[in-house]
Amino acid sequence: MTEALFRLDAYARSCTAQVLAVDANRVVLDRSVFYPTGGGQPGDCGVLIGPDGTRVPVAEAVKGEGGTVLHVLAEGASPPAVGAMVRAEIDWERRYRLMRYHTGLHLLCAVVAAPVSGGRMAEDKAHLDFDIEMDKLDAAQIEACLNALVAADTPVEAGEISEAELDANPGLVKTMSVQPPRGHGSVRTIHIPGVDLQPCGGTHLRRTGEVGALKVVRIRSEGKRNKRVTIAFAGE
Repeated sequence: MTEALFRLDAYARSCTAQVLAVDANRVVLDRSVFYPTGGGQPGDCGVLIGPDGTRVPVAEAVKGEGGTVLHVLAEGASPPAVGAMVRAEIDWERRYRLMRYHTGLHLLCAVVAAPVSGGRMAEDKAHLDFDIEMDKLDAAQIEACLNALVAADTPVEAGEISEAELDANPGLVKTMSVQPPRGHGSVRTIHIPGVDLQPCGGTHLRRTGEVGALKVVRIRSEGKRNKRVTIAFAGE
């Protein structure tokens, strides 16, 4: 198992780790700050730096078996040796943008009172799909509500609840297509007091004010039960 440092501190940019296994271009470390693709959030990219300063580019991070994180190397990159100590360093600017978008999507989930049927984020935009009628979605109103929540600069708190508590409160799960992982006794949550509480394993900001001003760039139908609301950072 890879110790998931990104869950303990989403602001950690690097760590020292040991190479546990190498399978072609996939490297497993004993601990990592690299977030693996999941929950609509892309995996981190970055570098693995050897003791001699050799920099091995990581194209993406994905989930492996048994709680491991697979660091997928860029094409043509030579992996470090098993047992070697490396410094794992993420592309922080990219990660921070994704953290801002992920936290922004939690705000969007709170503003639009409807089940979430899908979602995804990228470096330049993010969206959620809602099971709602089109005429109930007003771009200007959604944008105003989002920016009011950003301006409130509310703390964003990571916590956990037991699986039994989640079973007793099924409404906490707002995503129709993705269920939180079970089998560990507890489920990680993200709580924005007075705004949103739901299971989530992604990386988030410390406060909503860090999201920055948002704009609704598009609302469109993606099918009978999918109305997509896309947001982006204002001024970009």
